[in-house]
Amino acid sequence: MPRPGLVFAAVAAGVAMSNLDLFIVNVALPEVGAHFAGSGLDDLSWVLNAYAVVFAALLVPAGNLADRISPRRAYLIGVAVFTLASALCALAPTVWTLVGARTLQAAGAALLIPASLGLLLAAAPPERRVPAVRAWTAIGGVAAALGPVVGGILTGFDWRWAFLVNIPVGLAILIAGPRVLPAVPARTDAPRPDLLGAAVLTTAIAALALGLVKSEDWGWGSPEVIGSLAAAVALLLAFVLRSSRHRVPVLPLSLFRLPSFGPATLANVLFAVAFAAMLLSAVLWCQQVWDWGPLRTGLAIAPGPLMVPALAVGAGPLVRRIGNGGVAALGCVAFAAGITWWYAWLDAGYAAGMLPGMILTGIGVGLTLPTLIGAAVGALPPQSFSTGSAVVSMARQIGTVLGIALLVAALGSTEAPAFGDGWLLILAATVATAAACLLLDTRLRPRPRTVGAAPSPSATPAAVDRS
Repeated sequence: MPRPGLVFAAVAAGVAMSNLDLFIVNVALPEVGAHFAGSGLDDLSWVLNAYAVVFAALLVPAGNLADRISPRRAYLIGVAVFTLASALCALAPTVWTLVGARTLQAAGAALLIPASLGLLLAAAPPERRVPAVRAWTAIGGVAAALGPVVGGILTGFDWRWAFLVNIPVGLAILIAGPRVLPAVPARTDAPRPDLLGAAVLTTAIAALALGLVKSEDWGWGSPEVIGSLAAAVALLLAFVLRSSRHRVPVLPLSLFRLPSFGPATLANVLFAVAFAAMLLSAVLWCQQVWDWGPLRTGLAIAPGPLMVPALAVGAGPLVRRIGNGGVAALGCVAFAAGITWWYAWLDAGYAAGMLPGMILTGIGVGLTLPTLIGAAVGALPPQSFSTGSAVVSMARQIGTVLGIALLVAALGSTEAPAFGDGWLLILAATVATAAACLLLDTRLRPRPRTVGAAPSPSATPAAVDRS
C-alpha cells in the first residue's frame, strides 16, 4: 500500500515544477531576449504564449487520456515529456526553437497536472482526501510566492538555468515514481478525448495572439492582421460548433447553463488578462527602464505574490458575509488602485512607486483570483466538478495569452515602450472583470451533497485549479 506522504511528495514535486515555470520564465524573458539578439518583444511573447495556448487546449483532453491509460502512467509520461522539453529549452539555439520546446513542455504539464490529483485521491484514505486536495491546491500559491525570487536567482547565473533546474526534479520523480505512486486501474471504457477540437482551439487562440502581437509591425489595417483575426473568429466558431456535437468536448457548453458558472468563467478570463499583463509589465519596467538584473527584479516583484496565500485563506469569512461577487469586485478595486499608482507615481522609484502598487495588486489578486475560481467551481454539481474545474483553468490560460498579446500591442515600439498605454489596458480589463463580478450571486448558496460521498480514486479531475 503506497504511503500517502511519499505519494504527496512525488506529486507535489511535479506540480510545483510546472507551476513555478510561469513566474520563472516571466523573470527570465528579458535575459532571453538579450541572448537572442534581434528578437523583439513580439517574438519573445511566444515563449510565454505558446505554453499557455497548448496547456489550455490540452487540459481537458489530457484529463480524459489520463483516465484511459491510468493516472500513474499518465503522470510519469507527463513528467518525462516536461523534463525532456526543459532540456530542449535550455539547449535551444534560436528563439523559435525555444518556442517549439515550450509547446512540448506545455503538453507534458497538461498531462501531469490532472493525473497528479487522481494519484493523490487514490493514495489518501477517505477521511484525508479533502485536506490532501487543499494541500495540492496550495502548491500553486507557494509557487506564486517563490517563483519571482527563484527565477531571479536562476536567471542571475544564466537564463538556461530557468529550464535546467527542472531536469534533476523530473529525473528524481521518474526514478522514485514507479515505486511510490499507487497503481490506479485504467478506465479503458472512458470516451476518447476530442483531440481535433483541441487542435482547432489551439490554432484559433494562436491566430488571435498573432494578429495582436504583430499589429505594430503589420499595421491594424493590414491584410495579415485582419486575416489573422478573421481566422481566429472563424476557428472559434468552428470550435464551439464541434463542442456542441462531440461526446466528450473540450468545452462542455452545457456547463454555461448553470447559475453563476458563465459569469464566473468570463470574470476569470478577464482577470487573467489583467494579471498576466501586470506581471510582464512589471518585469519589463524593472529590467528595461531601471536596468535591473533578474535577481533584483524577482525580489522587487515578490511582495505582491507573497500577499496572495494568506488572503486566499483569510477571505473565506468575507465571502460568506458579502458573497463571491462582492469580494471579487473589492479585489478588483485594490488591483486597479495598484495599477493607477504605477500610472501616476512609478517614476518616483521602487519604495515610493513600484512597491505600493505591487502590494495593492497582490491584495487584489489574493481577494479576486481564489474567489472567482471558487465561484465557478461552487456553481458545479458534483458530477461535473472535474470537467468544470478544467474549463475554468483553461479559461484562465486563454486570458493569459490575451493579456500578454494585448500588452505587447499596447507597448508598441521595443525601443520606447508605451507603459502608460499598457497600464490603461490593464485598468480596462480590471474594470471589465469587476462588471462581470457583479453578475455573480451575491451570496453563496450551498448545493446538495451526498452524505459520506468521496471522490472516486479512478476519476481523474482534469486540472482542478483552486489555488
